[in-house]
Amino acid sequence: MIEAAKIWNEPNNKSHWNPDLDPEWDLFARMTILSGQAIRAENGALTRVLGGISPIDPSFIRRLDERGALDHVDVVAVHGFPLDWNLWQIHEWPDKIEEIRAVTGKPVWVTEAGVSSFGAEEVQAWGVTRTAELLIGRVPRIHWYSLYDLPSAWEATTRHKEAEGSSYYRHFHMGLLRADGTPKPALDAYAPYAAEMGICQWFHFEDHRLDEAVAWMKRLGVRHLRTGLSWADSFRPNALAWFDRQMEALADFDVTITFCFTPEHRGIEPHHTSPPQVAEEFADFCAAMVRRYASTAPAAPFPLLAMG
Repeated sequence: MIEAAKIWNEPNNKSHWNPDLDPEWDLFARMTILSGQAIRAENGALTRVLGGISPIDPSFIRRLDERGALDHVDVVAVHGFPLDWNLWQIHEWPDKIEEIRAVTGKPVWVTEAGVSSFGAEEVQAWGVTRTAELLIGRVPRIHWYSLYDLPSAWEATTRHKEAEGSSYYRHFHMGLLRADGTPKPALDAYAPYAAEMGICQWFHFEDHRLDEAVAWMKRLGVRHLRTGLSWADSFRPNALAWFDRQMEALADFDVTITFCFTPEHRGIEPHHTSPPQVAEEFADFCAAMVRRYASTAPAAPFPLLAMG
């Protein structure tokens, strides 16, 4: 049920990896190498994807390449939000792809591309169409972010929060569906491209939207889905039951699964953006998830994580 395993999310974004603790990304590079090796050992055919970078920065890719990390991934991924957060215009998408291709021989995937409806829902609908026109046929995999708006009672995964001003609140308006499940105009704009431009939808622990999301994606004809399994969540009670339920519900899609988020008690500092105290523990988590959901052998026991 998994076509690709993604190692972390936006490692060059302070909201997902703390550069104060790893200013040259040496720790991240080592973690990537160990995780890439662990994934390959479990399933030699599974595509390994470098956590999508945001901003799109060729120098960051060169830095990881110099540290040997790119030898242990098969794909480099990028994220772009030119109408909301990036300092470039939407028509520059092809140029941004070429900037990364210029510094690596790896395939480039766009694992998050999005436009919020914060300013106007009509702008988002136009952004869906224009993004599809610019990216379909240019990269092997595209994931629109996202299917649902983030509920206002939840918290966006960012270190900046209200210090970002209006930029923070754009996090809550990225969906094709409103938080209550009603469609926006962008849903109709997306529908003709659903088979070629997949969805990125993060599911929170025991997310009440899971079954409804599956129904919507099947109705739209979505084939490719990107989501995540949280290392931090793996220490919650009943974590495996939730992971099993989530992955079973998503079995009809080609899933790119993202492994990320440091448990507070296993980080150098107690925060999900922290490098782990022991990089091998994250690699073990990746291996365990691949063994459970993308194994090339019969299902095995699950000894690597202490749940609870």
